[in-house]
Formats: sequence, structure tokens, C-alpha cells
Amino acid sequence: MNIPTIQGRQFHFTDEDFQQIRKLIYEHAGINLSNSKSEMAYNRVARRLRVTGVTSFEEYLRIVQTQSAEREAFINALTTNLTAFFREPEHFTILADYLRSVVSNRTIKIWCSASSTGEEPYTLAMTAIEALGSLSSCVQILATDIDTQVLKTAEAGIYSIDRIEKLSPELKKRFFLKGKGDQQGNVSVRSELKNMITFQSLNLLEKNWNIQGPFDVIFCRNVMIYFDKDTQLSILKKFVPLMTKESLLFAGHSENFYHAADILVKKGRTIYGIAS
Repeated sequence: MNIPTIQGRQFHFTDEDFQQIRKLIYEHAGINLSNSKSEMAYNRVARRLRVTGVTSFEEYLRIVQTQSAEREAFINALTTNLTAFFREPEHFTILADYLRSVVSNRTIKIWCSASSTGEEPYTLAMTAIEALGSLSSCVQILATDIDTQVLKTAEAGIYSIDRIEKLSPELKKRFFLKGKGDQQGNVSVRSELKNMITFQSLNLLEKNWNIQGPFDVIFCRNVMIYFDKDTQLSILKKFVPLMTKESLLFAGHSENFYHAADILVKKGRTIYGIAS
């Protein structure tokens, strides 16, 4: 593949540069960047050249390989963070029924493994409160993501008001506070949601995850599509020891784990349990 020279680009960008970007993001984040993403890669990584003052992709990519802080920024730049409150809403109806069926005098643990800017873990918390009422105090949610910048947004819990426009008036009133002054036009999630969630940086490719199961529920939605099948399988094998026979693993509606049929069984539409 030859990347054509595009007039107006600030930095020279070669096919070798793009292939090196593909190699590095695969090695460090498991993301399988297709050859059609060269323009996206240029635009996102060029921002880091401007921030760092580096004048060539070749030099910048050498820095990525030698400096962990810039490697983290490089990964953040190339990570896609498309999310929304109650995305793929039928999953949360199923989750509510499941939580009501397992509630007891023990802690219920939920892991949101690709939390992005926080809409999904806060939706999990809202679902638990709506389903369990006062018993939701026994629910603990771990929210992780590889992108440290989006985790900061998630932990702050402040969003443009248009992010919640599709929620019911009841949910808006119960779980969000309207901003005033310099925060006008924004909303903040209420503390009862924040108190249920622990945010933590985690790369699913890491050999050892600094988390402790078992989890009753794992949400890993719309992230596996960026990994090849071998990488997916290696991650799924690490999920299994963190689950019990009753646990549920939720995937995105565009994902399937048929290649992991020996360790996972389908429990519903893109919902899995461990094989017996």
C-alpha cells in the first residue's frame, strides 16, 4: 500500500510511518488498525507532534518506543471512545432482571471493562438503583479503560446536557444535577452514582490484571471488534477465572464469541456465561 502525498499536510507521512503506527498500537493496545485508517492515524498522531514540538513522524515514533508517558498519550490518541447512556438498551433490561434474581446479603460486583467517558458505568449504576432500590447499596462497580484521559472525564461525571436528552424526565431528575454559572449547559451525575463506582486504568493486553473477582457481571461491549480473533480469545480466557457459573458477560451487538465456544456459552443476544 502506498499512501499518496496530500497537499496541505503539516508533516511528511509515509507508508513506513503508518505501518509503524499499526505495529505499535497492536503491540501495546491490541488494536488491529486496518490499512484504510491511514488518514485517521495521521490526523490523530499529528496532534501529538504539535503538542510535543516534534517535526517528523519518524522521530515521534522513536519517542513512543522509549518513553512510557508519550506511549500512553499515543494510545489515548488512537483509541476510539464512542459511547452513550443506555446504549443497546435491552441489555440493561436484562441486567435489571438478573440483579433482582441474585440479590442477597452479599456484595454484587460488576466490571465495566471499557468504560470510556463513563456513560456505561453510570448507566449500570442507574440500572442497579432502579432495579434494587435501597438494596443497590450492595452493588460495587469497577470501571476500567486503557485511555487515561477519558477516565478523568468519567470520574468527573460532568457532561454536556445534550448527552442526556434521550433519557426520561424521571431519570434526568433523579440522577443528574444541572450546572450553574460557568457550568451552565452541563449536567453532573449525582453522588449516589459516583459512590458506587471505582475508576481504574487497565490495559486488557496486560499479562496480569490488578483486579479481583469474581464478578457477577462483566460488560465488555464494543471493544473486542478492534482486536483480532487470537487477541480476543486470550482476553476471554482471562475473563473466565473472574466469573462464576451464574455470572454474565455482555458483549456489543456487533460482536460474537463463537470462536470461544469451548469456554463460553451463549445466554442471550450477545450475552455469555462460562461453559460447564
